[in-house]
Amino acid sequence: MKKEAGLSTRCIHAGDRRDAKGAIHTPLYNHSTFGFPSTQALLDVVQGRTQGSLYTRYGMNPTIVSVEEKLASIEGAEGSLVFGSGMAAESATFLAHCKTGDHIVCIGDVYGGTFELLSYNLPQLGITTTFLLGDELGRLEEVIHDKTRLVFFETPTNPNMEVFDIAWIAEIAKRRGILTVVDSTFATPVNQHPLALGADLVIHSTTKYMGGHSDLTGGAVIGATERLQPLVVWRKNLGQVMAPEVAFLLSRSLRTLAVRVRAQNQSAAILAERLAKHPRVDHVNYPGLSSHPQHEIAKRQMRGFGGMLSFVFKGDAQTTAVAVDRLRLFSIAPSLGGVESLVTQPITTTHHGLDPAERLRRGIVDGMVRLSVGLEDVEDLWSDLDQALGA
Repeated sequence: MKKEAGLSTRCIHAGDRRDAKGAIHTPLYNHSTFGFPSTQALLDVVQGRTQGSLYTRYGMNPTIVSVEEKLASIEGAEGSLVFGSGMAAESATFLAHCKTGDHIVCIGDVYGGTFELLSYNLPQLGITTTFLLGDELGRLEEVIHDKTRLVFFETPTNPNMEVFDIAWIAEIAKRRGILTVVDSTFATPVNQHPLALGADLVIHSTTKYMGGHSDLTGGAVIGATERLQPLVVWRKNLGQVMAPEVAFLLSRSLRTLAVRVRAQNQSAAILAERLAKHPRVDHVNYPGLSSHPQHEIAKRQMRGFGGMLSFVFKGDAQTTAVAVDRLRLFSIAPSLGGVESLVTQPITTTHHGLDPAERLRRGIVDGMVRLSVGLEDVEDLWSDLDQALGA
């Protein structure tokens, strides 16, 4: 039996196909439509008898198909679908697998836009969500009922870096006949494979680590063909497909995913250890620290602990902002996962729209600072943090 290629090899070569000119990677096919030599050839593609390119809004574009094959390979899945954003990927997943009267369980912290989608947009369509905090996980079976269609969670979470036991949650969901959907954006396939742990679908904001250079916006849903098929018509008719230009950039970025993320893992771990000892830091949220509440789960299901961390500064919102404003290498910006280091206070960006009482209930306090650790020299990053926090 042929041995499967390693992750870095698949990041570079999976899904690639040479064109007639011999391009070593799949070229950018910046076309909205594709021609056919005959009506029969057209019908063969339209009716699914042969594979081929047809119309880009349908996703039937060789640049898009190529990056989807690459993503499926590096997640160890049958297939994937790419979207114009991570939120497009999430909304298509929820709309494809839920209808009016159905129910979702959302565990732990989620991105502010996801919370808004689940708590505001979907209820207008008659789809409700029960939100469980991380420390309420023991109630999972209690809140699942006959209308529940899926369990959704991030791991690690944004911004508290909680880690959830994917295999344990997936086992409960399967026993109750519902899907497990994991947002693995913070971890990437370099650090964990949710499908191998029992999840049904994995979602990524490819804007983040997958893209890795802060120059594209996209999303992906990855899993078994049977689970992806219901999403296809939603993506097509809502016009959610990723543009070929973006797919081309994403494929470029994926070739360096493994080397980038492993380096970011290493630097984040060093900064987390040092921040935990800093006199002006109350505590640090990073799965790689032995003090992290789910450290043992993280060790069991992750190969690396990621380039994301958050910490609580000993100060109110204003004094925290003053410290953040002193940073020079860390750019104050939303988003994450790029080669450059970024900093944000969740109360000003990712969770700004969340009710203050709800933020507090979730431990997203005014002094919380989130770091996306880039590829700069780690000693330079530490010097920047140390001078900003200690001034």
